[in-house]
Amino acid sequence: MLLTRCALVAICLTVPPFCWGREIFHLTTGFSVEAKAHTRTESSYVLTTAAGTLEFAASNVEQIEVVTDPMPDAPASPAVSAAIRPEELIREAALSQGLPPGLVQSVARIESGLNSAAVSPKGAVGLMQLMPGTAAELGVAATDVQQNASGGAKYLRQLLLRYHNDAALALAAYNAGPGAVSKYNGVPPYAETRQYILRVLREYAKQQIAEAKRTANSSSATK
Repeated sequence: MLLTRCALVAICLTVPPFCWGREIFHLTTGFSVEAKAHTRTESSYVLTTAAGTLEFAASNVEQIEVVTDPMPDAPASPAVSAAIRPEELIREAALSQGLPPGLVQSVARIESGLNSAAVSPKGAVGLMQLMPGTAAELGVAATDVQQNASGGAKYLRQLLLRYHNDAALALAAYNAGPGAVSKYNGVPPYAETRQYILRVLREYAKQQIAEAKRTANSSSATK
């Protein structure tokens, strides 16, 4: 975990309107976001993170933790990674694996909301929410934005190949693990996993429709 070597002290939500320091915001959705600083408005928190500025409704913040022994800032990622938007990183990663960019981006949107700093309660990290063990098997650093995107695309491709391009099974394995798919010889009867599959496929359908409209508009403009 990113913060295992740091001593953390929980503080209540009635923090000053403006605060500097390394902090962990625990959200009601189960995700955690690390911030370098934040400002408090009447109804929201505005966080300054390594990935940029994020805003959350105050009602969505369950707990704030402050690091009492701050670590030095990690070295910045290569400029090429920092300058590229998450969507572009995911697009490049998808194309490198021969996958539809919209599919990989749909997975990332449902997994992390395209938040490269997202950390789940189970320890999944980044855009594609890679578990440390999975990242190690893929040979990528889960905390590096570019490697996280490429690792997630590579893993999704492996699952699609394993399940003969059955998207539902591949997505079920991405969410619940291949072991669960093997155990039930199909999509596991987990409500979370079944909802996850539907959400990803709906998002992918939306992206396909949007792409078709962009293509049609582009064709009309050139006539």
